[in-house]
Order: sequence, then C-alpha cells, then structure tokens
Amino acid sequence: MESDINKGNHAEFSENQQESKLELYGFDSLVNKFGMKSMIREHIPGSTRLPDGEDVSITVGQPKSNDLKLGTLMGVFVPCLQNILGIIYYIRFSWIVGMAGIGGTLMLVSFCSLSTILTAISLSAIATNGAMKGGGAYYLIGRSLGPEVGVSIGLCFFLGTAIAGAMYVLGAVETFLDAAPGFAIFGGNITNVNGTVIPGAIQEVVRTPSVHNLQIYGTIVTLVLTFIVFGGVKIINKVSPAFLIPVLFSVCCIFLGIFTSPKDSARSGISGLSLKTFKENWGSEYQLTNSAGVPDPEGSIYWNFNALVGLFFPAVTGIMAGSNRSASLLDTQRSIPIGTLAATLATTALYLISVLLFGALASREELLTDRLLMAAVAWPAPAIVYIGIILSTLGAALQSLTGAPRLLAAIANDDILPVLNYFKVADDGEPYLATLFTAFICIGCVLIGNLDLISPTITMFFLLCYAGVHLSCFLLDLLDAPSWRPRWKFHHWSLSLIGALQCILIMFLISWSFTVVSLALASLIYYYVCLEGKAGDWGDGFKSAYFQLALRSLRSLGASQVHPKNWYPIPLVFCRPWGKLPENVPCHPKLADFANCMKKKGRGMSIFVSILDGDYYECAEDAKAACRNLSTYIDYKRCEGVAEIVVAPSMAAGFRCIVQTMGLGNLKPNIVVMRYPEIWRHENLTEIPATFVSIINDCIVANKAVVIVKGLDEWPNEYQRQFGTIDLYWIVRDGGLMLLLSQLLLTKESFESCKIQLFCIAEEDTEAEELKADVKKFLYDLRMQAEVIVVRMKSWEANMEGGVQQDNSLEAFTAAQRRIASYLEEMKQNSAKEGTPLMADGKPVVVNEQQVDKFLHTTLKLNSTILRYSRMAAVVLVSLPAPPVKHPAYFYMEYMDLLVENVPRLLMVGGYQKNVYTLFT
Repeated sequence: MESDINKGNHAEFSENQQESKLELYGFDSLVNKFGMKSMIREHIPGSTRLPDGEDVSITVGQPKSNDLKLGTLMGVFVPCLQNILGIIYYIRFSWIVGMAGIGGTLMLVSFCSLSTILTAISLSAIATNGAMKGGGAYYLIGRSLGPEVGVSIGLCFFLGTAIAGAMYVLGAVETFLDAAPGFAIFGGNITNVNGTVIPGAIQEVVRTPSVHNLQIYGTIVTLVLTFIVFGGVKIINKVSPAFLIPVLFSVCCIFLGIFTSPKDSARSGISGLSLKTFKENWGSEYQLTNSAGVPDPEGSIYWNFNALVGLFFPAVTGIMAGSNRSASLLDTQRSIPIGTLAATLATTALYLISVLLFGALASREELLTDRLLMAAVAWPAPAIVYIGIILSTLGAALQSLTGAPRLLAAIANDDILPVLNYFKVADDGEPYLATLFTAFICIGCVLIGNLDLISPTITMFFLLCYAGVHLSCFLLDLLDAPSWRPRWKFHHWSLSLIGALQCILIMFLISWSFTVVSLALASLIYYYVCLEGKAGDWGDGFKSAYFQLALRSLRSLGASQVHPKNWYPIPLVFCRPWGKLPENVPCHPKLADFANCMKKKGRGMSIFVSILDGDYYECAEDAKAACRNLSTYIDYKRCEGVAEIVVAPSMAAGFRCIVQTMGLGNLKPNIVVMRYPEIWRHENLTEIPATFVSIINDCIVANKAVVIVKGLDEWPNEYQRQFGTIDLYWIVRDGGLMLLLSQLLLTKESFESCKIQLFCIAEEDTEAEELKADVKKFLYDLRMQAEVIVVRMKSWEANMEGGVQQDNSLEAFTAAQRRIASYLEEMKQNSAKEGTPLMADGKPVVVNEQQVDKFLHTTLKLNSTILRYSRMAAVVLVSLPAPPVKHPAYFYMEYMDLLVENVPRLLMVGGYQKNVYTLFT
C-alpha cells in the first residue's frame, strides 16, 4: 500500500513537473491549439483561436477518413489525359502531318509540348510549396502575384474552361452526326471542294451538319453532363473511366490498324508502313485550302507553321484539369506534380509516335483529304474510332464542367469581389450555383453553333494562365524568400522565364489581334478588381519583390545628405489632436488632406503617428488595434502613407522617441506636421504649452522641419476650389521650405487658381527697391513666379522711442502682459512653497521682462501686418519663431497666440539647415 502511495505521489509529482515545464515554456496552449492532446496526460483548457493568417490543421493519429478525396490517378492523371487527348488528335492530326510534313510536325509537337511540360514543372514547384486549397492555378497565381492578378487571370481561365466545354460538346455532336447522319433532325449542307453549295448532289463532297442539329443535340448533351456533375465528385469518379477506357481502346485499335494495314490496300492512298512514303512526306507542303480544310487552289485560307500552331495547340492544353480540382485531392503536393507530368509526357510521346506512323502510312494527298483517316485504318472497324472521338470529347467536356465551377467557387470564397458572393461554397461542398452558371455559359455558346471566331481567344486564356504560372514560379524562385521551400526540386527560374516568354510568343504566333483582345479583357478585370475588390494580403511574391527593391534603393541612397534636386517631403503627421475627435476617427480628417497637399502628384510617403499614454506591456494590444484603425483610415482618405503607434508615459516622451528613431537611412521623415493647439487656454494649462514647446525644440535638435497648421478645421479638401493668393511672410532663411510648400500647393486642384505673394519684412532704413530686385532675381533663378512686396517694420527700439501706446493693438498687448505677469507671480509663489527654484516646466526662474515685451511686440506687429495685407488670402505662410531660451512654455504660447490671432488659415513653417531647392539644372 505504501509502495502504491509512493508510486502515486511520484507519478503526481512527475505530472506536475511536466505541466510546470509546459507552462514555463508556454507549450500547453500550443498543445491545445494544434490538437496534440496525446502529448500530455490531461486536457489543459486554453484558447482555441488560431493566429491571424492561414488556417492550420495538424492531426495526430489516424487521419480523418473522407471517401470524396481523390488520389493521383483519378484526381489528376485521368482528368488531364481526358482534356489533352481530344478531337484534334482524331480528326486533324493526320491532316497536320500532311500539311507540315513529318519534320515540320515533329517540330510543331515538340514546340507546343515543350510549353506544357515547362508549365507542368513550374506548376509542380508552386504546388509543392505548401498546403493548397481549391482553385488550382488561380490559387497559385493569386498567392504568388497578388489578388488582383490572380482574380483577373482566374476569371479569364474560368471563362476559357467553360467555353472550351461547349467546344468539346459541339465536337462530339458533329462527330456523331457525321457517323450517323440518319439521326439528323434537320438536313445538312453538302459542299464540294470548291466551296459551292449544291443541295442533294451526289459526288465527292464534304458534308456539314446543320447548325440547328448542333444546337439541339448540344443543349441536350450539356444538360446530361451537368446532371452528372451535379452528382458530385463521387459520381464523376465512377463515370470518368467509362469515358476514358473506350478512348484508350480506340487508340490501341488505331495502332493495330496501322501495323496490320496491307500495302496493297483497296484505298490507293494508304501504302502501309513504307520507308518510301516516309521520305516523300518528310518535307512540308503548305498550300491553300477551303473552309473545310480540303486543298483548293482558289481557297481562302493559307496555312503555314504559325497557323498550324494555333490549330494544334489546343490539343496539348488541359494540364490544369487536375489542379482545378485541388480541393478534392487527398494529397495535392504529391498528386499534382506526378499526375500532371505523367499525363503531359504520355500524350507527348503518343503524338510524336503518331507523327512517324502516319507519315509512313499514307500519301500526302490521302492525309490532306481524308479527315477521318484514323477511322479508316482502325482495326477491326471504323466505328471504334467514332466511339473514341465522341467519348473523348464528352470526357473533356465533363472535366471542363467539373473544373470550371470549382475554379469560380474558389475565387468567390476568397471574398475579393463582392459580386461573386453568390458562388461561395462551404468546405468540401459542391458548387451547385457555380455549376449552373457554367452550364448556362456552355449552353449559350452551344446555341451559337460556330465557335471558330472565339476559339482562338479561348486558347489565349489558357496561355495567359500558363504564363501566370511561369511568372509566379519565376518571381518566387528568383527572390528566394525563406518561405520558398518547394518539395519539387527539378525547377529553375530560367526555365520559368523561358516558359513565360514562349507562352507570349505562341499567343502572337496564333493571332496578334486575339492576343490584344484577351490581354485587354484581363486588364479590364484587373482594373475592376482594383476599384471594387476587397484588399487581400496573401503574402504574394510582389511583396517580396517590393521588399528587395526597397532594400536595394535604400542602400543606393546611402547615409549621406540628399541632394536638393532629389529632395522629397516625407511628412511625419502627428495625429493626436489637441482635443477630442469623434469616436472611431483616429486622425483629424483634414490632416490627411494637408499631407496630400505637400506632395507633388502624390509622390512621396507620409508617416502618420499617434502616441498612447501608458505602459507598453499593458497597452500593447490597444496599440495594435489603434494601428490597424489608423491604417484603414489612411487608405480611406487615399493618402499614401504608413501608420505607427507609440506607447509612452507622456506625449512629450513619446514624440522624443519618434523623432530619434523613426525611419531608416535617408528614408526618415524630414517635416513634422501637427495642428496648432488653439484650445490650450480651455484645457490643461501646464501640459499643453510644455508639450508643444518640447516638440518644437526636439525638432530643432533633430534637424527636422516643422509645419504647424492653424485653422485646420477650415482646410479645403480636393473638391473645394480656392481663389485669391497664397501669401508668404519670409522672415528667416529656412532652406527654401516655405517657398517650396507654396509651389506644391499650386499643383493641387484646390489651390491652382491662386497666385503667390512674397512679403519681405525689412526695417525702415532698408533699401526696399534693392531688396525687392534681389528677391525677384532669386525667384527667377529658382523657376518660381511670385509677386514680391517689401513691408517695412519699425524695430523694437524705435517703437519704444515712439511709445507703444501708438499701436492700435494696445489692448491685446496689455492683456498678454497681464497674463504673463500673473503666471510668473504664481509660479514664483509655488516654487517658494516647495523650496525648489524651478518653474513648472523645469527651467530656472530667469526672465528678462524687457525681452518678453520685445517678443510680444514683434509678434503683435507681424500679426497686424498679416491682417492688413492678407485678410483675403487663401492661406498664409509665416516663419515659425524658435522658442526663446529660458522662457517658460506658457510665455511662448502667448507669443504664438498674438501671432495667429484673427488669421483664419495660417501655416507656421520652421525650416532646417538643409536646402530643398537648387539654382542649377
């Protein structure tokens, strides 16, 4: 008993020790998050919320069974094989051999197949770089090139896949009516080799089924296939072999017929496998044909290698059929590379072997005139090939009707375009509404009856998708981000680049006009997504490219001073207002408008910062939420910039940290923008002046320019046009910042109707005309237009001799003096009680009252001058005076109040020791 108790105590101690270790390393919560409860003895309750980002699912033990999931064979190989092996092989391949010759056809097959093989390699690399959801190529392109590119190419690929289903249906119906003309409801057309229509004639002719027959039978077949697709993946998995096995059997019968074909065949054009025939058919013989493809000296269609590329390339497409069903695959990272490459290599080998055999089997005339030569030589009967043609096209149509809805549902599930929300489906659900929409498109195209005009565009959509896959792999492989770790190792960025260039080349070889049409459609979708789509951050390759480009640009800028010709304003917008804003408004609305006014044509970056008072550990989550809200607000205001939130004990301490650390290299903010605290008299009298002065002094020490906006509530937005003048009171040299700001304001629509007036403040004994001429010459060299006005102002000493009572603003002057005297007396009394000879802002009590009066008089005279000359100005810019040394912050606020009084819209600009303009080219 004691032993058992000891064992129990030991086990309990071990368990507690284990739990303490788990708790120490924070591992207990991970156990619950990832579902690995078997790693500990008891369930430890914890949060089950996953971090933001992609869903993570790790299952320990037996995986959850799902009988709907498909393997490599039925999930990828069979769909790709059915889409690739189609009607072109049966009814057009022998004709292509006769037109291009054996050598030309081998080159044609190799050229087109190389494109799909390279695409399969790039597809395999991206598909094995992580878990893959539904959407196939769209999912890969979107996560690599961004949601805008992904949705535009994905919708084009969906449209091409849906319309391709209609093409396959029409091909099956046309073959059926050729093999069994008795089932035709309407009479067809009979065309001789010269193209004239002779109803009822009995001669060597080409029969064309009626369009009405194609429409009726095509609609019925599409509805039947749609009904099969509605049954889900399980039914499609059972039906697919019924379509594929007869196709493969017909191919075997064709090869048996070729090898058993006698040389003395009843048909003079079929010589059997003959070396002589092989040599005669080696070279090409491009010629004119009629619309039915029959050689005709008066035909309207001339065939060459480029035209044959457009005809044959659809025969090698279809490699995306397996990846389009990625949501139904058991293991995408294994099935997609193996299944896609196996289907591509198998059909390529089949095409190459068929070129050699058909080139040695029949004469060139027989190859060019007999569209169903494969059926003629098939063993034991031509009916097997007819069945193979019909079933191959129906199988390809079934795969198109299966893949296209899942592609559309995947685009809708990403929630980028709200208009596609109707096609959303739950996980492992069937996209019924998307299937109906795809069937509607197919039936609409079937009712047209002739897709020759738009079939090249369909091929363009496939090539556009292939090029997108190549560019995705090229970008990811070239950037080589840490997250780029594909299991498929047989790839290189150069192969992806070659594949992308080849896709573009094939597009122009087929038809440059259809290439332009397809690119224009993709561009329109891209533009629509940019306007109406929701933002989706998928960590695409462009973000990595931007990061690498930013690093290289930053290194190229170096750490040296920026040349004035390359100077751009980088405003540091101080969002925290001197007062309160409406709820959920993280920044004053007009601050973003003003920040945009400081950029020429939107070029430049703004940094919006806000400070939260408190402890960082306690306010970290609040800071993150505030940063997200501020970023959203910046995007809403269409201001190019970034948001930053700093947690600090006080606003002054937080700003001091910001001004020292914000930015990197030469990409540091160079202008601090904030609102003038007009409410400082009504709120905390000790905090606002001290903080305001501290911020200005920090900017001076850090060599940052300052722009303080007074009257921010009345600042115009982009739709409020201003008239009048932009007045500059240029008192001190500031590196040209004030001049540059006035020019930047003129580039905005709201101020483009204004003119600039430059007021030069001079003492009475200054030569006004000489100063005016010098300033005009200076502005001319700077390529700036402004009217120069010289304003003479008495100095403080001269004014004292005449008596300050002569000034009309005596009341404001004396009121400011009384407030300053009262504040000074109160601070001295408080300092005496506490026994510390310090002011409230920590500075020594050393005040020269005569110097205070001098500052008051100067700012008052400047305010009077502004009101006299610029009462009707759209905006006034004045040099910002630096806070006097050893003057309390309260005194400086009094000076500033006198300066801005009764001026509705004023910018106080404090420059720095760097020029922002240059006289030279």
